[in-house]
Amino acid sequence: MTAASAPTTVTVACCQLAPQVGRTRDNRARIESAVRAAAGKGADIVVLPELANSGYVFEGADELLSLAEPIDGPTIREWEALARELRLVIVSGFAELGADGRAYNSGVLIDETGLRAAYRKAHLWNAEKTWGFTPGDQPPPVVDTPFGRIGLMVCYDLEFPEWVRKVALAGAELLCGPVNWPLYPRPEGERPGEIVRIQADAAVNRMFVAVADRAGPERGQHWLGGTVIVDPDGYPLTPLHLGEEAIVTASVVMSEARNKAISERNDVHGDRRPELYEQIGTEPS
Repeated sequence: MTAASAPTTVTVACCQLAPQVGRTRDNRARIESAVRAAAGKGADIVVLPELANSGYVFEGADELLSLAEPIDGPTIREWEALARELRLVIVSGFAELGADGRAYNSGVLIDETGLRAAYRKAHLWNAEKTWGFTPGDQPPPVVDTPFGRIGLMVCYDLEFPEWVRKVALAGAELLCGPVNWPLYPRPEGERPGEIVRIQADAAVNRMFVAVADRAGPERGQHWLGGTVIVDPDGYPLTPLHLGEEAIVTASVVMSEARNKAISERNDVHGDRRPELYEQIGTEPS
């Protein structure tokens, strides 16, 4: 089934979990429980956090490599079985051990037919650069699924407008982002900046965006827990559960993301003038 024949309304679930570094079996069990709970809430698409299989705060490259798994390893096989049994889409981050022996901060999209796409995070965050992750060099995928066209990228990737635009121009109706957002101070009463940027991603591209964050703590690191699903106008469809484990769901009409008009005479894609932007990224500082 393609996006053209997709159901009118689908239910998206984001699972805000608390994986722990090094406890791979426990993490997988926690994930299975959450996916089944989301399916019980009617979920068609389930989004999980970044590095959900391994945890995040590594002691160094040796520990990372010991916990990373190949793309056909036990974690992906379990997720394929879950997606097949429950007839849903799973989007998640995981620590990948590449055939080249390198570690990648990766994401996967799996439906009931199996693994549909794998993506390696292109923009590494902070200590990811010293733990031994290798950045990806391929564009984020956009996949036709039984529920619509879904794009995939990982955490810090979402903060690069050019990268997000690639997914939107490829026809994504929903962008899924597994994330691990560290907790940072913010002015009292202000919405976390990470969530503001996700709202901007959705609004300037007129597409749904679903991010699954994590809770904690883990080795002294606390996490924002900013899981949210945002509509094409940039407004959150789900309540925030900052810092705690939770499953949030939203029913969305995926076809709404195909309409890029924001007024009678304006279209966020049609009004683009790429000939004026072609030097972006190549101009000297």
